[in-house]
Order: sequence, then structure tokens, then C-alpha cells
Amino acid sequence: MLGANDGIVSVAAVVVGVAGATTSLPAIIAAGSAALVGGAISMALGEYVSVSSSRDTTRALIEKERHELATMPEQELAELTELYRAKGLSQATARTVAEELTAHDALAAHLEVELNIDEDDIVSPWAAAAASALAFLIGAVLPMVAILLPPEPARIPVCFAAVLVALVLTGTISARIGGTHPLRATLRVVIGGALALAATFLVGRLLGTAGLGA
Repeated sequence: MLGANDGIVSVAAVVVGVAGATTSLPAIIAAGSAALVGGAISMALGEYVSVSSSRDTTRALIEKERHELATMPEQELAELTELYRAKGLSQATARTVAEELTAHDALAAHLEVELNIDEDDIVSPWAAAAASALAFLIGAVLPMVAILLPPEPARIPVCFAAVLVALVLTGTISARIGGTHPLRATLRVVIGGALALAATFLVGRLLGTAGLGA
């Protein structure tokens, strides 16, 4: 939902700003298309770098834990016992649990309890990048359609209305997924989106009035 919100607001801000400066449909299409493609690539690259860094860190922690288990198994068993004691188990029970989990899969036991890591659940940077780009593109389509389909006098009002309705939907869905208050979350994205559109429209109008949007 965050990627879709970014696509909606950023592309809408560009096309509304350009539409405020000029009525030229080719100019609006060019600017909107550039914002759509550039935004999707930027989102994908940002997500790829972020997830790659996180994955590298996770893998380094896994290798460190694997090395420690191989070179100091008794100390690692004692550490696992103490971790379970800290969770409320008695010394005897914690030791038994630690020994049984170590016999089953020592690395998985330490990663889960000590580092909260699942070795089989490391996110792929490519998958994250693709998902981020796709979410942005889905969101970006709406303002492009809303600015291009209506007749010239209605372009900006229709785009404003479509974007605000879309933000209400994405804000509500995000709140429900996250278990937060829907009204508060929705107001944040709607007000933020409205301010972004108003600001870019004003800039475009001023540039158009100054003759720079011809």
C-alpha cells in the first residue's frame, strides 16, 4: 500500500503541476510518463539496496553463529539455556529444552531465540524490488488516467477528486491491515496528498502565468 500511495501522489503531483502550467496534452503525457517510469525504477532500486543490505547483515550474523557453534559448543549451549531461563523457565527445564533443540537443530534454535532470524525466510532483493515497482506502477496509473481522459477544463478537478478517493481507500486498507485507527491513518494520507497536489498545481500555475509553461 505504501508503494501504491507513492505512485498515486508523486505522479499526480507531476501531472497536476504540468497541467497547471500548460494545457498541452503531449507535455502532460511526457511528464507523467517520465514520473511513472522514473518513480518505479527509483522505488525498485531503493528497495533492492535496502533489502540487499539487510540480507547481507542477516547472512553475516548466521555465519557468525554457525562459527561459534562449531568452535565453542558448550558456551553456546549455556547461552541458549540462559536465554530460556530469561523467558521464565526453571534452570532444569531451560537446560533440557536447550539440549533437545541443540540436538535437533542447534543453528536454528540460536537464530530464533537469540537473533529472531529464520534462515529459510530471508527476503529476496529482486522480489522486493519487483513488488515495490509494481505497487508504484499500479498507483501511478490512476492519476495518469484521471488527467488524460476528461476534457481539458475538467482535467485537474477530476484528477484531484480521483486521487483523494484513491487515498481514502489506500489509507483505510492500510489501517485495517496494520490494525490502527482508520480515520487517523486515512486523514494523514489524504491531507498529505492534497497538500502535495495543491503545492505542485500552484507552482505550475505560477510558471504558466509567467510564460514558462508554453
